[in-house]
Amino acid sequence: MTETDLVEIKSKTDRAPFWNLWKLSSHRGRQVWNFSFPEHIQTDEQKQAFLKEMEYAFIFSKKENANAADRVLREKHTAQIPHFSNSTAENKSDAARTAFEKGARFYAGLQQTDGHWAGDYGGPHFLLPGLIVVSYITDSPLPLSHQTLVKRYMLNHQNTDGGWGLHIEDESSMFGTVMQYVALRILGMKPDAPEMQNASNWIKEHGGAVSIPSWGKFYLSVLGAFEWEGCNTLIPELWLLPRNWGLHPGNYWCHTRMVYLPMSYCYGYRVKGTVTDLVREIRSEIYCEPYENIRWKKHRFHVHETDSYVKPAKLLKGIYGALNVYEKINIKALRKKALKFVWEYIHAEDEHTNYINIGPVNQVINSLAVWHQKGKNSEEFKKHVERWYDYLWVAEDGMKMNGYNGSQLWDAAFASQAFTEGGADKFIPETLQKAYDFIDDTQVKEEVRDHRKFFRHDSVGGWPFSTSDHGWPITDCTAEGLSSVLAFHEAGIGNKVSFERLAKAADLILSFQNPNGGWASYERQRAGKWLEIMNPAEVFGDIMADYPYTECSSACIRALCEFRHVYPDYRKNEINQSIKNGIRFIKQKQLEDGSWLGSWAVCFTYGTWFGLTALAVAGEKNSTEAQRGCAFLLNKQNADGSWGESYRSSVEKRYIAHNDGQIINTAWALLGLMACEYPAPEAIEKGIRFLISKQESNGDWPQQGISGVFNFNCMITYTSYRNVFPLWALARYIKTKQRWDKNQFYL
Repeated sequence: MTETDLVEIKSKTDRAPFWNLWKLSSHRGRQVWNFSFPEHIQTDEQKQAFLKEMEYAFIFSKKENANAADRVLREKHTAQIPHFSNSTAENKSDAARTAFEKGARFYAGLQQTDGHWAGDYGGPHFLLPGLIVVSYITDSPLPLSHQTLVKRYMLNHQNTDGGWGLHIEDESSMFGTVMQYVALRILGMKPDAPEMQNASNWIKEHGGAVSIPSWGKFYLSVLGAFEWEGCNTLIPELWLLPRNWGLHPGNYWCHTRMVYLPMSYCYGYRVKGTVTDLVREIRSEIYCEPYENIRWKKHRFHVHETDSYVKPAKLLKGIYGALNVYEKINIKALRKKALKFVWEYIHAEDEHTNYINIGPVNQVINSLAVWHQKGKNSEEFKKHVERWYDYLWVAEDGMKMNGYNGSQLWDAAFASQAFTEGGADKFIPETLQKAYDFIDDTQVKEEVRDHRKFFRHDSVGGWPFSTSDHGWPITDCTAEGLSSVLAFHEAGIGNKVSFERLAKAADLILSFQNPNGGWASYERQRAGKWLEIMNPAEVFGDIMADYPYTECSSACIRALCEFRHVYPDYRKNEINQSIKNGIRFIKQKQLEDGSWLGSWAVCFTYGTWFGLTALAVAGEKNSTEAQRGCAFLLNKQNADGSWGESYRSSVEKRYIAHNDGQIINTAWALLGLMACEYPAPEAIEKGIRFLISKQESNGDWPQQGISGVFNFNCMITYTSYRNVFPLWALARYIKTKQRWDKNQFYL
């Protein structure tokens, strides 16, 4: 279908009746979308026709903005949100207070009954095809209703050249295009469909799937559409190395080792699904020469330039060369011992996370390993399949796969701090109480079994990114959880989280700190930067070790400062020294232009907000570093008062302006400036006016460009950010302007 056809179908389709058939269930943060046919739809023929009609209701044009606005969820709640009235603003001309209250009431209306905020956390294009491939291999297809929206989502995000990128705003790549093509074929798309022909043409015009990066080679190999001999070794014997060797996988960043874990299982057993007629057809459609003629070994390092973000080091090629030779003569006893440990580790990770696993990639590949080891009818595999649905999300562009099982704790912690700073307890106290209860429930209260054996840092006292079931604590999530609870207690909300539990959180934060003063994401850094020469994933940067980050370090410094303020005698000397060391790290991370690089969102406005916040809470808001950081932000402000960064800032690690002012970037910049009480009221007011001008009549803000990122090259969506951060900036402005001359600076 052409763009004109799509627009015409979309305009003629009443989407609400179809959207309303999808219901989100939520319990303790777990998010699962369920679908039910209308009662009058009974026969298979009726269901097929209905699903085709439903697909039209999810047609989405990415031409102007590839980012969906989470309308399926949000429009369900709109009718429940009370009409905004009776502002507590003392002066009706107080536009900031009015905007804050209107926005807070709107966002409060989106809160789930268990106290968290649900939202779209999609964006990457390599996640969903992996699930479709594994569901096909294991003969465990998603329901037809889900397949319909998965297919629609992929077609909605196809680029005009026929391909797909690594993420929704990316230019076409071999990884994105081949994986979507294969998934769509599994979902029933015919090769002669115009969309498929365009995709196949793109693949062949760019040399065929032989140049897909290593993760793509893996997925195609287990499917039977690539040969294992075309993959560099994923040798499981590395798990048998001495623990103190830098090359031991236990020293890798946890996401890398948890993906490598089931991959090494599949490689060790050369797991491959049944080569069906469909797989044989796919073989003939994604290569430029007959499948049987391909010389697989010569393509082990063949990665198309569209995917080559990190080029393999010469040393890595040499190591792979030696290991590939070892594969011919591998010692069977060692291989058996290694695979035994790998299986034991997979099972432990499944138990530790209630089969959610640390993320969607290892969840899906763990599923495949469990299917291979225990069988389709095993309880373990059934538990995996049940958890697939924790990762699936429905929005107006279809069904996607989230980059985690959600961002529940993360979003709730930020919202809570925005609300408490703005005094929202005065008009939506029940919202704050529910958020407190959710954050209370989500703190990790028990240690996972054998955590030292399986390379885990301590967990008790921490907070995860998503849910208590998931349970992996993260440094900045623990810090934001602690800051949220302290803010609630200061506002007189809640009393369930005891001093002992707050102290456990502070203890864990202290244990996470690295010798250089910084904090990494999940653990202390276990290997040096040199390990990046072993990076086998050509599409991601800095994945081998868990490095200290500005954002994680800033969040931990702030939480410790706030904890110290309330409990000044608890581990006083250690906390004081920790904060001092952390500030030294923050100063070292500042760049020459005064900015800080953001590693988990786009990008310099984000990192600089965190850098400035750390300095401010530690009493250095007037330091040279703080002044330079504020000057950087002011230098990037647009004429309309906004700030805006393109996702290319993260990819290229230099500031690249977005075509339009971005609400989220603007809020981050304002929060940084106001944290340091920087004397630039005109610039701050211009930014606040921009935020107010973009607010919609119901209190929401529009979804703009993609704002999240991981490993610098892959972007991810946070639909909550468009609400939480403008609200926080408005709340801080309301407090800040009280220090200004009201006659001169007053919105």
